[in-house]
Parts: sequence; C-alpha cells; structure tokens
Amino acid sequence: MFRVTIRGKFKGLDEAGREAVRATEGAAYTEAGTFTHDGSMSAFTFRCQVAAEPGDGEDEGALGAMVALEAHGHPYEILQIGVTDMRDIKIRRKGRNS
Repeated sequence: MFRVTIRGKFKGLDEAGREAVRATEGAAYTEAGTFTHDGSMSAFTFRCQVAAEPGDGEDEGALGAMVALEAHGHPYEILQIGVTDMRDIKIRRKGRNS
C-alpha cells in the first residue's frame, strides 16, 4: 500500500469545480483521494491511497495517485509528489520487550 501526497495548484477552477472539491474535502488517504486547499482554492493537497503489487515501487504509487487525481477532472499543475510505501513502515508496540 502506498500513501501519496500531491501538492499542486488548480488552474482555472470554475464554481462547479469548487463545489466538487468541497465535496471531497478531507485529510484521510482514500483510493479516490481527498483534497485540502487554501482559502482561495488555488493551492491544494491531494491525498490518495494506492494498492501495491509485490514488485511495485514509488513510481507506480505516484502514477496510481496521478490517475486518481486526473479522474476528478479539475485543471491542475503538480508542484510536488511525496510517496510513502506502507510496507516499509515498522510499528513499535508499547510494552513489548525486544
């Protein structure tokens, strides 16, 4: 599983687009993706969760998130992409002796 964060700028977002973005607001990582944005709705952060196949790397995660972002249909410019491979995350449990 990849968690991908895309930071970008909307380009020419109309009122219908603004309403659609408001409908998908949130900070959770979901398969369809969620948006957070500045007050003017010009800059945004898109969070997306992408399934990982055994041989997939960060590039596949980023491409999957870009497909999800494109599916929303809003004009945008990508400024930065961050990918976290959740398979690499180790959880330390409190109270367990190592």
